[in-house]
Amino acid sequence: MNQPPSFTPGLELARRFYWEAVRPALDAEFSGLRHSAALIGSGSEALGFDTPMSADHHWGPRAMLFLEEAAFEGRKAAITEAFRWKLPHRFLGYPTNFAQPVPEDPGTRLLKATDSGPIDHRVEVFTLADWFKGYLEFDLAGELAPADWLSFGEQKLRTITAGAVFHDDLGLEAIRARFAYYPRDVWLYMLAAGWARIGQEEHLMWRAGHVGDEIGSALIASRLARDAMRLCFLMERQYAPYPKWFGTAFMRLAAGPELAPLIQRVLRGETYQARGEALAVVYEYLAAKHNALGITEPLTTTCANFWSRPFLVIWGDRFADAIASQISDEAVPGKAGHSMHRIAQRGLIGGIDQFGDSTDLLHSEWRLAVRGMYASDTG
Repeated sequence: MNQPPSFTPGLELARRFYWEAVRPALDAEFSGLRHSAALIGSGSEALGFDTPMSADHHWGPRAMLFLEEAAFEGRKAAITEAFRWKLPHRFLGYPTNFAQPVPEDPGTRLLKATDSGPIDHRVEVFTLADWFKGYLEFDLAGELAPADWLSFGEQKLRTITAGAVFHDDLGLEAIRARFAYYPRDVWLYMLAAGWARIGQEEHLMWRAGHVGDEIGSALIASRLARDAMRLCFLMERQYAPYPKWFGTAFMRLAAGPELAPLIQRVLRGETYQARGEALAVVYEYLAAKHNALGITEPLTTTCANFWSRPFLVIWGDRFADAIASQISDEAVPGKAGHSMHRIAQRGLIGGIDQFGDSTDLLHSEWRLAVRGMYASDTG
């Protein structure tokens, strides 16, 4: 019986698969074909977060090829068929054949060993324009306007800018650079929205507990903890991944190791007082981190009572207002009425990940509808 191979992270597996198996077959059958090759987009391996458990579905030796439009139309089918016969049946111990969807889970493809005949490989062939249109609902020929940035899910932006490009005749790296991070005005708006969320709920955690609602208080505290973590991603200018990898990625931030014990105290607090005291330390950490950015005049970093009530708050709205006032409308193109300043005037709801966490909402099929919400003159 074959022993399972030692685990190779998917990004390294894809890099070697391209150079040692895909590229030789491509050169032999389609010599000189201009293309780009990469592993970006969906899959934990594109983020570098895959583990041996990831190999149970959709995972294995694979690569993405991008062709020029003319070559794509005339050669996609031939390239796909050639790889069925020319690629090895195994690579670094892993099968290269992906089984068809199983009835119980029609969207899943699994590695299935075979020793002869053609393989159902995952060397997928695209044009750059079609792939980005399908993945982001965005036309690469257009400009990135404020409404675009705010309606892109951060998970998708992270998976585009993470991953790796193995070969690049067609300018894939230049396209990725367009999405490297939010323009300054968009970034300021999202920072302001993050602080606004804290300002709107920081006292409610205390109030719920004060009337004996520890469950309600704990739920609000967990929301505030997540908002604090998301602010750290923004402050360090990194896209936050979706929930499965949110905590893992957070621990790789500069703030992660220092702030994580405090977040744990918030989440494990059995009383609203314990949660509130831990949150106060979190807020003060964030306030100091904000001042270090130098984007506003220094703001007070010490928590105080919420008016006459004994509820410790940082007054997040102070930070929100100070940051929003710095939006200049110089960094992002936009039609009249669609500028970042105009969007901010309507209210600091933030980007799509800040106001909505429905998995379906964050899929690209909804992006244009969300974009219209920001671009509309009426909201």
